Amino acid sequence: MAPTQQTQQVTTTPKLAATPGQTVGPFFGYALPFEKDSELVSQAHPGAVRLYGNVYDGAGQEIPDCILEIWQADESGNIVQETGSLRRDGYTFTGWGRAASDFAGRYTFTTVNPGATEPGKAPFIAVVFFARGVMNKLHTRVYLPEDTEALSKDPLLNSLPEDRRSTLIAAREADGSLRWDIHLQGDGETVFLSYPGA
Repeated sequence: MAPTQQTQQVTTTPKLAATPGQTVGPFFGYALPFEKDSELVSQAHPGAVRLYGNVYDGAGQEIPDCILEIWQADESGNIVQETGSLRRDGYTFTGWGRAASDFAGRYTFTTVNPGATEPGKAPFIAVVFFARGVMNKLHTRVYLPEDTEALSKDPLLNSLPEDRRSTLIAAREADGSLRWDIHLQGDGETVFLSYPGA
């Protein structure tokens, strides 16, 4: 008598990978950084300035895997509408850049000091923040510290309690660099902005 053959069916459930709509973070290193993304101008540019700082969570720990994007006017206060941000040519200032924080939670941009877009207005750089666990981008600004009269008249800064205004104003260092730290929560929490419909 021939032996009976038994077959066993194995049912497998397909392994589903997380999609960008389900998590934020692992996709940054793969899809977003590109060559010279944080260099709005070359370091050799006569007006080049470094904007840098650290990003901290609510417990005061550095965040090593976030992305910041900046938009700004040029040195004369013109809103630039040039193309070429994703393929930098080393000459064209587009007013836009992107930087990832490093393992110590530090980010850095090479840019120019933005000019005032209107006489008497306080120059600023618009910032958008993305990070693991932050399901929607955060908007904020960083102001230059020098023009105290313009800062005192700025509508946004005037809408904030006095102790919160400083979270949006960079410190100018001896070499001309701008130091601006971001605190997502807790002591010194950075002011974040809401744009209805955005």
